[in-house]
Amino acid sequence: MAPLPDDLRIALDDELARFPEARLTQAVDRLSKRYRQGDSATSPILASELDVAAYAGYRMPATYAAVSAVLAEVAAAAPELAPRTQVDVGGGTGAAVWAAAGVWPSLEKCTVVEQVAGALTLGRKLAAHAEAPAIRSAIWQRGLADPTGPGPQADLVTMSYVLGELPEPGRADVVRWLAAQAGTVVLVEPGTPAGFARIRAARDVLRALDRPIVAPCPHDGTCPISPGEDWCHFAARLPRSSLHRRIKSSTLGFEDEKFAYVAATTTPADRPPARIIRHPRKHKGFVHLDLCTPDGLAPATVVSKRQGARYRAARSAEWGDAWTTD
Repeated sequence: MAPLPDDLRIALDDELARFPEARLTQAVDRLSKRYRQGDSATSPILASELDVAAYAGYRMPATYAAVSAVLAEVAAAAPELAPRTQVDVGGGTGAAVWAAAGVWPSLEKCTVVEQVAGALTLGRKLAAHAEAPAIRSAIWQRGLADPTGPGPQADLVTMSYVLGELPEPGRADVVRWLAAQAGTVVLVEPGTPAGFARIRAARDVLRALDRPIVAPCPHDGTCPISPGEDWCHFAARLPRSSLHRRIKSSTLGFEDEKFAYVAATTTPADRPPARIIRHPRKHKGFVHLDLCTPDGLAPATVVSKRQGARYRAARSAEWGDAWTTD
């Protein structure tokens, strides 16, 4: 489980309590239908204070869980990475800066760039309750992902669930703009075939810039998964509060946020030899692992009970984990 930190959860619940639940539920339903369409936005999707609150209530926990999982993998592969500055582009109410501060206590200065003024206002209010100084002192700046202007300059540049809202012809320029002055750049998209296709294209841009890929891939070569045939994605499980369940008209006490991502860094990294890209299939006496390796895909790799420690590791392995091929 990847719950919101207590300081954020309490602050968010207090803000949501300002609105009647029925109106929040209606707004969540409207926004979720809009986001599921998956096409680029021609105008701001969050048009009111209610929209912003509803968005924060139903998307902030999931975005936090996904970005936390991604940044944890980056930190594991690049243990020397200790960013002091972060710029989050299209950051909404700030889930990614909360996630980054949870992974890297080294953070000193965070900036959230967002086009919707109401999202900046709510993000600033939530940040005022943060225990982490970097979040409390974060800069909330109105702006767009605009490759015609100066690029974000920071040790860590993040952008989550934004590429799909941009017109397709300009996405490569945005990726180049994000990476130009970033020590580490992290991109997250929904874990759908379309989301993976955007991440795969962004990965190709980063490779063309000679930016080493640090996660999730165990190599810098061409992605062995072709869009349209399959897609590479992962999942983070998060708990749902009672309010979260009610405004989403859900009954389960948890949800799985599926996401695709790519991260590139100039910091020396020790990438894993392989990545588990599907749920391990555990049978009596053996486990099937679907792996991505530097030599390509290795589906249904068998780890048998005779392999002792490796078998025990495979029994406890999860989708998305690094894996040692030796």
